[in-house]
Amino acid sequence: MPADEKPTASVWTRPRRPQREQLTREQIVAAAIELLDLEGIEALSMRKLGSRLNTAATSLYRHVANKDELIQLVVDEVYGEVELPATADRTQWRAAVTRIAAELRAMTLRHPWIAPELGQVGLVHIGPNAMRMSSGMLAQFEAAGFPADEKDQAVGTLTAYVIGIATSEAAYFSLIARSGKTEQEWVADLRPAFDEASREHQRLREGSSARPDAHPRQIRDEAFGYGVDRVLDGLAVRLDT
Repeated sequence: MPADEKPTASVWTRPRRPQREQLTREQIVAAAIELLDLEGIEALSMRKLGSRLNTAATSLYRHVANKDELIQLVVDEVYGEVELPATADRTQWRAAVTRIAAELRAMTLRHPWIAPELGQVGLVHIGPNAMRMSSGMLAQFEAAGFPADEKDQAVGTLTAYVIGIATSEAAYFSLIARSGKTEQEWVADLRPAFDEASREHQRLREGSSARPDAHPRQIRDEAFGYGVDRVLDGLAVRLDT
């Protein structure tokens, strides 16, 4: 690295300061996640977080350099919620990967603020929990028989699908939350307008739209499962070549 070039800043690339006070990094991260879950990413500030912890914002800066570092920490903490299979088996790789995909989607929907953050690349993904999840997924594709130069791409393809769908669902839930209605109520209220708008477009009235009695969550779950299956169908073809 040239002498005048600064290293990329990240909470993961500098030494952690010794704990010399009652407030810990873990407490800061936990409080930040609670705030984010309640009010969203726009509401997060060091001053507001300090108030939540009954301390001055300056106390937080002894543990995290800035808000960007805090985001790296909370994203990695939430990655830790994703449960991974204990083993990798060639005969069970597809079921295992399907479960991981469902876990990743569920985690994103529990914390909808994280969806835009998951679309970022770079050092945010070198936290211990993110690395553990990526390594666990790679182990499943390796057990399936994907070659070393392809398993990374297989993981990336599946992850991109899951994050894309979960980001769309998170935005959908944010819209519903602002309405003050349940998902079922919101969809039921929208149906008359949809029926009227699609009167001359019969194809739009078929499929899931033709199931007014199905719970919206069931339809979303089925659509997600269909997409995961088709992605894995395409990847599995590579094992036969």
